[in-house]
Amino acid sequence: MIIGGSGFFGKSFLDAYQRGLLTPWDISEIIVLSRNATALAHSNPNILDSSIKLINLDIATAAELPNADYVIHAAASTDAARYLSKPHEERNNILAGTLNFCRLAKLMRSESKIVYVSSGAVYGQQPACLKELHEDFDLSPIENMPIIKRDYAAAKRHGEAAVNQLSKLGFNMSIARCFAFVGAYLPRDQHFAIGNFIADGLYNRSITVNSKHPVYRSYMYADDLVRWLMTIAENSSTDCSIYNVGSSEPILIRDLAHKIGSYFGVKVIVPTALFDSEVDRYIPSIKKAESIGLTIKYDLEMALSQTIETIKKLNTWT
Repeated sequence: MIIGGSGFFGKSFLDAYQRGLLTPWDISEIIVLSRNATALAHSNPNILDSSIKLINLDIATAAELPNADYVIHAAASTDAARYLSKPHEERNNILAGTLNFCRLAKLMRSESKIVYVSSGAVYGQQPACLKELHEDFDLSPIENMPIIKRDYAAAKRHGEAAVNQLSKLGFNMSIARCFAFVGAYLPRDQHFAIGNFIADGLYNRSITVNSKHPVYRSYMYADDLVRWLMTIAENSSTDCSIYNVGSSEPILIRDLAHKIGSYFGVKVIVPTALFDSEVDRYIPSIKKAESIGLTIKYDLEMALSQTIETIKKLNTWT
């Protein structure tokens, strides 16, 4: 069962399922829950079949949940514009959905394996001198975070605390702190730089980088994301372990822009100077994930190539 299954995570799961990538976990049916799950029948029929059940349901107000062997709770808006325009509303939506899920989960089979999808945003601003964020990094005070991340991070922290309490009641839980990703179903018209760069390339537009200071990001391919979340689910227990989910391969955003620009043969416009005193780094340590056998199968070059080829194959951009 995927809660919040009509977004990037859900579509990536369904696409992977259609290609047999969930066979190692003997998945024969997927239940997709979201406020408008049935819209997938119109927007993405290619990733659906008779073994996928679409249920329109708001996890914040649901009265019951179906049982499932594996549960991925990924319900949360990732639209940065909404966290600027209606921050408290978005924060309350995430909290309401998580708290109601925790209430309803107590009625599910206790042997279910549950993953709560959190975010690397809970760490706060990564110190410029710190190469990677580890799971035991001291969380920054919420008030010290950039306004755009503050309410989202606070909601995710509260969500983590709630599911941790659920694990103490005997439920098999894990927390996945997710970072940045790339794949065919990533929005290309929001705040995701890599998605916007790909959109510019597809439409033969110049790619523009606005940041005047060094910005480092890393990107995990959608297939790796699905495989990692399933493995983390499989390892869920009453210990409620926390794992970073993402790539530890950093790249400057301006270098990413040039890489994508070169792929499409479009112009790349970047600021003439960088101010090194304001380094923005958001890179996870993945050593803990590696301890349960997880590896990165797709480096950035492979991830970009596969993403762009799939988008073109699906013809979702013309």
